[in-house]
Amino acid sequence: MGMLETLRQLMPPTAESDTSVDWARMSESWGKAFPSDFRHFIEAYGAGTIEDCLSVLRPEPRGAESGTDDMLMETVNAESAWTREPKSADLVDASPELIAWGLDSSSDILCWDASGDDPESWPVLVRSRGDNLWSRYDCGMVEFLVRVLRAGFADCPLSNVSLWGKGHAAFLNQREYRRRLQAGSDPWTGEPDPYADMFGD
Repeated sequence: MGMLETLRQLMPPTAESDTSVDWARMSESWGKAFPSDFRHFIEAYGAGTIEDCLSVLRPEPRGAESGTDDMLMETVNAESAWTREPKSADLVDASPELIAWGLDSSSDILCWDASGDDPESWPVLVRSRGDNLWSRYDCGMVEFLVRVLRAGFADCPLSNVSLWGKGHAAFLNQREYRRRLQAGSDPWTGEPDPYADMFGD
């Protein structure tokens, strides 16, 4: 939980999690348990977006009805991208089992390589739209976010560099985002927006 506490200092939750997950059903449908840092993140924050830039996808069991911006659909997109796009040198001969957990505003897809037996050791694989390249990062999802905010990699792993080295960031889960819109405010600035509530549903 240490890395999650670090993330909470850099990105304090703005509201209680709005994402209820049946993790037993998740594990059964995907055929594996999910990393504890991701489960704790969802319990603390919910699914939502960091700085209107990077979305943490809603966990859903396989076989569930798929929306437009969720784990199932982005996993399918990632699998398709893996077959046709270049890889970094350490991934050339890899055959990962991809599960998507994030998506950014540049259409980068953030995944785990879930082929290992221990979900605590699953690395993060990023499909960078800007570099047209897949790269591997040997850390968990929460540590990855911390290191992005602290510029803790040799280079920014994301095409959109808005979060790179930012230090502190805001996170809005889907319910809080809608609540702010319906209150007539820009969700990110808090400034009054007479058109905000048009998009609150």
